[in-house]
Amino acid sequence: MTAWRLRFEGFDPDDEGRREALCALGNGYFATRGAAPESAADGVHYPGTYLAGCFNRLTTDLAGHRFEDESIVNAPNWLPLTFRIDQEPWFALDHVELLDVEQELDLQRGILVRRIRFRDQHRRTTRLVQHRLVHLTHPHLAGLHTTLQPEDWSGSVTIRSGLDGAVANTGVARYRDLAAHHLVDHHVTEARPDLAVLDVLTSQSHVRIAVAQRNRLLAEGKTHQTPVTEIDGARVDHEFVLEATPNAQIQVEKIISLHTSRDPASTEPVSEAADSAGDAPGFDELCRTQAMAWSRLHRHFSTASSLSEPVRRTLLVHRFHLLQIASPTINDLDVGLPARGLHGEAYRGHVFWDELFVLPVLDLRLPRLSRALLRYRYRRLPRARRAARQAGLTGAMFPWQSGSNGREESQSWHLNPRSGHWLPDHTHLQRHVGLAIAHSARHHHLATGDEDYLSSEGAELICEIARFFSALATYDRSRDRYVIRGVVGPDEYHTAYPGNDEPGIDNNAYTNIMTAWLCATATQILRELPDQRRRELTDQIDLRHHEIDRWDRLAHRMFVPFHDHGVLSQFEGYHQLAELDWDAYRRRYGDIQRLDRILEAEGDDPNRYQVSKQADVLMLFYLLSAEELEELLSGLGYPMADIPANVEHYLARTSHGSTLSAVVHAWVLARGDRPRALEFFDKALFSDLHDTQRGTTAEGIHLAAMTGTLDLVQRCFTGIEIRPDGLHLNPQWPTGVGPLELAVRYHGLPLTIRVSGRAVAVHTAPGPPSPTITCVCGPQRAHLRPGETARFSMDATPATDSAGEPL
Repeated sequence: MTAWRLRFEGFDPDDEGRREALCALGNGYFATRGAAPESAADGVHYPGTYLAGCFNRLTTDLAGHRFEDESIVNAPNWLPLTFRIDQEPWFALDHVELLDVEQELDLQRGILVRRIRFRDQHRRTTRLVQHRLVHLTHPHLAGLHTTLQPEDWSGSVTIRSGLDGAVANTGVARYRDLAAHHLVDHHVTEARPDLAVLDVLTSQSHVRIAVAQRNRLLAEGKTHQTPVTEIDGARVDHEFVLEATPNAQIQVEKIISLHTSRDPASTEPVSEAADSAGDAPGFDELCRTQAMAWSRLHRHFSTASSLSEPVRRTLLVHRFHLLQIASPTINDLDVGLPARGLHGEAYRGHVFWDELFVLPVLDLRLPRLSRALLRYRYRRLPRARRAARQAGLTGAMFPWQSGSNGREESQSWHLNPRSGHWLPDHTHLQRHVGLAIAHSARHHHLATGDEDYLSSEGAELICEIARFFSALATYDRSRDRYVIRGVVGPDEYHTAYPGNDEPGIDNNAYTNIMTAWLCATATQILRELPDQRRRELTDQIDLRHHEIDRWDRLAHRMFVPFHDHGVLSQFEGYHQLAELDWDAYRRRYGDIQRLDRILEAEGDDPNRYQVSKQADVLMLFYLLSAEELEELLSGLGYPMADIPANVEHYLARTSHGSTLSAVVHAWVLARGDRPRALEFFDKALFSDLHDTQRGTTAEGIHLAAMTGTLDLVQRCFTGIEIRPDGLHLNPQWPTGVGPLELAVRYHGLPLTIRVSGRAVAVHTAPGPPSPTITCVCGPQRAHLRPGETARFSMDATPATDSAGEPL
């Protein structure tokens, strides 16, 4: 890596999948993997283009089971471009001697550059340079510019550029026995020398996808406009034939437009694709406007620090991939946040709880985007209500895995690739996804001060989720407490008690405590609403006084399992499970991140052991400050949990089978054990870049883990917390690495926050008069208007200068 560049040198077939995922280009509407344009899905390369929110459902009969899976659709491949000399075979990397190979992702402009110099079997040397973009502000447009230069030969060259609809979802090995062909009804609806359009339909969801291409060839200063058009079933190609001479450049400009029947204000994607491809600017102009668009977007994420170059550059990679998925384009779309981005087919493109780790970053940078992503959940509130009713409960039960319409898309069976066994999957019992949605909605309101959001969507969303958890909880008379039975916690390894055929565990500490938080929050939000809106909302959702009274009781009488000196039990009975011989398993297997698969392949069961895939109890310390947690537990009648003891207890029992685990552990260790926190920060930072999970990056990046590293710098290490009474600051930035400066937004006001050691300065941008914002640092409090600065030290009182000048 260099500044703003991610560069790969050489060609390694075993590593191509990782490169393709890390070099994917997108704009929020669609993304295309960084596969070679001449390649096909062949076990080394995997071209893939994915449209946000475009899903299709297929059914498979396999191993005595019937599987129905909804997957994000691998759309027609717009990349195909290859060439041949004379009548030799078409160019392929494994057919030539590679002299130089380099692929470079320009993070500043969102452009992928590929440079190859090769010698063929006739000892002819050729240079190939390709530039590619998916345009940020023209979300339907993408382009590929190819320059071919013979160095020491003359001859006939045929260049083929096409669109290929004969694609399938085969990018994840463990899914390959399942039905994978989502596209039907292929049509080449335009086949002119200047334009070609391929039109397909998804088989179940009936989304029509149209891709148009416009090709232009320039050689010896002349433009060739009359290619031959070839149609072969689900594929259409333009072919140019010309004579090449030494050192004379041959340039091919390919501009494509991609539209679907899901697009707003569009009913005919074929004509839309044809028109926009025909009217699109040339590649150079697209590059110019692309650079401008990315420059504007990068400014919202301004961060200055003296972090080491590898760390700083990797954070740029993470930021780039976040903004390719959560770009301003999504403001006009109905899309959620796919856990693996639009970079591959892992998790079938589903939406989990990942917004919990992503939206806090956007709330303080581009809050319009976080509101757009929350709207995905709000639009699916009717489906969540229906799911709750079908379960015999009230309120809104959101699915663990969501796709097109918000129904539960979690698989009922999953394959253990280590054993080859298909196993029942009960992870849909992770009801805590609703808690994550409510927490994200509340954080968005507190960070933005957006009363319109709270009034129009947020309050209803939070209240309906509170209604569901209130119904899920039952009163245990023997304890005089409320309990929640039959769920799965964030850990995911424990889906039942040992020897029990009934799925689910009881009183997951994280779920119960966050339910108490939710009920208290919902009650508070009702108090915050204007009287008229509160009456309208309670009438609208038929919310009765006895329900609100029950929320208050739950906020004070939830059962929380403890054991051993203030250590929370992950769930009731957890501490009675067997201990695992961790050292023995590490000696035998080395990498035990997926301990569940190892144990099942041995004929054992992770439900028997005190083992965790990822943070569970420790998620409480990730979401809640020590003060907030103490207030919650005190309200429930429990003593404060011993945070260091909990961290040590569960850290020793966690295999870190999820990339998110490193983010959470870095966060919870940041104040008590900085060296170990930085170790986990490094693990999270480089998990995708170095593919530490051994092959998973090729299936799609881990978007929440990438964004989590940005948030570790933005909120954790700087001590920024959003609370109802203001912006709290508890700086813990290492003095030795120099100051950190962030540009953020709070309650609509641009702020610059500068942190050094235990000191912090907050400067508000000059502007028209507006309500004051409140900043809190320990016992110190300051109220700022536009153009003012407050300086805090944990050992001093704040100083404010209305002119914004240093004191």
